[in-house]
Amino acid sequence: MPKITAPAHQTGDFLVDYEEKVFEDVKAEPGEKALVTFHTVAFEGSIGLVNLLQATRLQRKGFETSVLLYGPGVTLGLQRGFPKLGDEAFPGHLAMNNQIEKFMKEGGKVYACRFGLQALYGHGEGSLIPGITPIAPQDVLDLILLHRRDNAFILDTWTL
Repeated sequence: MPKITAPAHQTGDFLVDYEEKVFEDVKAEPGEKALVTFHTVAFEGSIGLVNLLQATRLQRKGFETSVLLYGPGVTLGLQRGFPKLGDEAFPGHLAMNNQIEKFMKEGGKVYACRFGLQALYGHGEGSLIPGITPIAPQDVLDLILLHRRDNAFILDTWTL
């Protein structure tokens, strides 16, 4: 049986070089836009939270950033909590809600498709996190096309 002679990792150890940056730190030029779309179910994987963090990072880099929640993506924008709305049932339970609220406080815009809300998930506009703008299903494509026309950076988020 081989013996392990290397010491065990300790709290505070570095396992990677987190300070080395390979690429330049890109900042937005004046007037540049970004759109992050979500067609993913909240809590079905990490992509919802990860790309909400990316949207916040884009905003902080100077992009006029919008988030589009459509289809199952509207579940990211629902108020939640247990036993009452706003109560965190377990650590991280409200991570996506908190990130959306932080993103909007920093100037980001969030849109949610009314079709996804009602037809798919049985929610009304009152279920959305305050500050999210509900839009018609026909506006989903037009929002994407407007960003395309403006040469915006578009990050599409899908889970299957």
